[in-house]
Amino acid sequence: MGWALVAKAEPHHRGSWVKRFDPRFWTVDFARPMMASAVTMAPDALRVDAVFYNRHDLAGLIWEAEDRWDHPLLAYETRRDFRNTQLSFRWRSGGVKPLDALHGPTLTIEGRDAAGNPRAWYVRLWNYAAGSGEDAVVTLDFDALDGGFALPGEADPVWAGDVDRMFISLVPPAYDGSAGVLAVPVEGWAEMSGIACSGSGSVLPIGDAMLPETALGMTNGYDDCYHLTPARVVRQIVQLGYRGDVVHYVGMSHYMRLEPLGGGHYVSLAGGTLASPCAAWHAALAAACRDAGLGIIWSLSYEVFDAYCWNDWKQRDASGAPALTGWEPPSTLLSPANAAAMGYLQLVARAFVGLARDAGLAVKFQVGEPWWWTNAGGQLCAYDAATSAALGAASVAIPDVRGPQDGAVCAMLDALGALLATSTAALVAAARDEAGAAWAVGTGSHLLVFLPTALDPDAPELRRANVPLGWATPAFDVLQLEDYDWVTAGRGAETAGARTAMTVRLGYPVAGQHYFAGFVLNAADRAQWAPIAAAADAARRAGVARAFVWALPQVARDGFVSFDGEDEVQAFDPVDFPLAIGREAVAATEFSTQIISSPAGHEQRASEWAEARMRYDAGPGVRSEADVRTLADFFRARRGAARAFRFRDPFDQSSAADGGLPGPGDQWLGDGDGVRRGFALVKRYGDGAAVQERRIALPVAGSVRVSVAGIETAAFVVTEAGEVLLDAPPPTGAAVRAGFRFDVPVRFAEDRLEVSRATFLAGELASVPLVEVRAPW
Repeated sequence: MGWALVAKAEPHHRGSWVKRFDPRFWTVDFARPMMASAVTMAPDALRVDAVFYNRHDLAGLIWEAEDRWDHPLLAYETRRDFRNTQLSFRWRSGGVKPLDALHGPTLTIEGRDAAGNPRAWYVRLWNYAAGSGEDAVVTLDFDALDGGFALPGEADPVWAGDVDRMFISLVPPAYDGSAGVLAVPVEGWAEMSGIACSGSGSVLPIGDAMLPETALGMTNGYDDCYHLTPARVVRQIVQLGYRGDVVHYVGMSHYMRLEPLGGGHYVSLAGGTLASPCAAWHAALAAACRDAGLGIIWSLSYEVFDAYCWNDWKQRDASGAPALTGWEPPSTLLSPANAAAMGYLQLVARAFVGLARDAGLAVKFQVGEPWWWTNAGGQLCAYDAATSAALGAASVAIPDVRGPQDGAVCAMLDALGALLATSTAALVAAARDEAGAAWAVGTGSHLLVFLPTALDPDAPELRRANVPLGWATPAFDVLQLEDYDWVTAGRGAETAGARTAMTVRLGYPVAGQHYFAGFVLNAADRAQWAPIAAAADAARRAGVARAFVWALPQVARDGFVSFDGEDEVQAFDPVDFPLAIGREAVAATEFSTQIISSPAGHEQRASEWAEARMRYDAGPGVRSEADVRTLADFFRARRGAARAFRFRDPFDQSSAADGGLPGPGDQWLGDGDGVRRGFALVKRYGDGAAVQERRIALPVAGSVRVSVAGIETAAFVVTEAGEVLLDAPPPTGAAVRAGFRFDVPVRFAEDRLEVSRATFLAGELASVPLVEVRAPW
């Protein structure tokens, strides 16, 4: 699998044109606890649904001059000049302030005036409407637009030459600017149809790339994309080359209905299960995926926004502190022993599954990362009232779940695992029952496990609770594993062992597993895409049924693209070039340097490669007819230049400075931090600022020797990627060093091999050129 980060669209990338104010590219935003969503109804129409909980709630329907949400290959061009643009649409609404009311829908325009000073203008749409307050045609000419409530007396002329964004405000009928909780939630809606934009400023260039299909799957989360239209989301998925099933996490903070209590708002079933804007958005997503030929794996977790969660539903540690995640503001975890919490979760599952069924999709459902949470200090959150009651005498004190545990604690952890497995089975049963005949038999149920927590090496007995044997096959159709904390922290080498441990414990074969790679939380950490892509590739080589990248918002933000085909170009056979022939090879070390000379003879030089590349000619080793036959057989098996292989460099094959036997202290791999176990093998050339570091991907089996803090150790394995994986993380500051012999990944430089008997009988040297390849792993 190949990959790249695209910072911006280039002239050679495919582009098209789009009308300004295209319904797909509006967004919504609002402050908690209210909820709103926008969906497209037609190529020229969109609808906003909202639910208000406070008198002062306000939702904005937003158009931005800069496309901040689409992938660089698909974004529309930033144009802040809205002059020479006219916009018209039909406005219909209900349950919100009408156009003709005080505080009715207002177009707020944020930008700068003609002098470059920051400004905002407030355009009352009723001043440009013809019809009634809830059904009117609005016509806006951005060259003749005035802010102000009453025109012409309060006119505030808009200068539309430098606009950042504009939004239409929607407020509840009781809105008067004051605070206060509404007695009952108010649901409202607004539609813009017949959207027409004209004038010389009405057209925007837009990226329209259509990438080839990639085997990598896509994931998404509602909490990250609730503000976008489903049509915009699906457009990106399809045009970036992702096909098959999309894993869609329904989130933990935007899907629920709420009810007021004591100054807060809590999850509620009053009027239904899902908030009406969420239901409308997901119905549109299901339809858009169906029409695009995509499936959806609906993901529901035990995680709920803490401020919305009933106190008795939360997992709690022995001190009574709730389970709180590291997000800000935090989420909490529902107790698997609490019947009310689990009953609510089952109704949520039924609601989403029903939307998929009604859209005609095959229903696939994922239980996402169900676990017993551990607070700081190893405090297990398994002491809420419902859990304590369910365990009875089996509930014992666990001062710290990390480290070795006694029999009573292990028995409690086993009992917690049984509770967790029972709750997940009931959740899947509810989803399957709701789906009916639409359930995808054999691929309907999925379980997602987060390996760094489930198999935390500091708490080895915790897997009794968080990887219960009740999950063993055939409890679920597909086991899905993710490990992004390990990958982004340089500990990705631990995944292979963890996958094996999960296979042994639960019995799902690797071919019945999915793998989730990612994600990059912050844009400043874009470099993390390299190990993420490598981890996805490693999972595919290990034989998982599907690898997914997490998640679309980060993919779009950082411009990540993946593409297949490099596997065929860089295919590798783990076989040795005939050693006897290779011993006589001629070796050449090459770099690529761009040199620009001025007329005066001065030069500018740019090194294009971070590492040297080796070339060899193995022809001098061909000395007999037997050598010819051996070489011809090997050449045919590699399909000429198509497949790479191992080659032993006759001059540089050892980590030792003198090329002799490797020693455990030859090459420094890194220093321990108390957590990291994996260290890549490297060999360094030169010293000081000019040192060159060479990544060693093909150590010779049995040749690797390792030392930690100067002491040789055998407590390690060498992974398929050529990394040392220590049994235990070295202490902070301990130097990890290694010695080894190694091979070079090479291919035949040409697709033709010419060797004749006359050549070697006459004492002439054949030519068998080989070239080093960058290891695809």
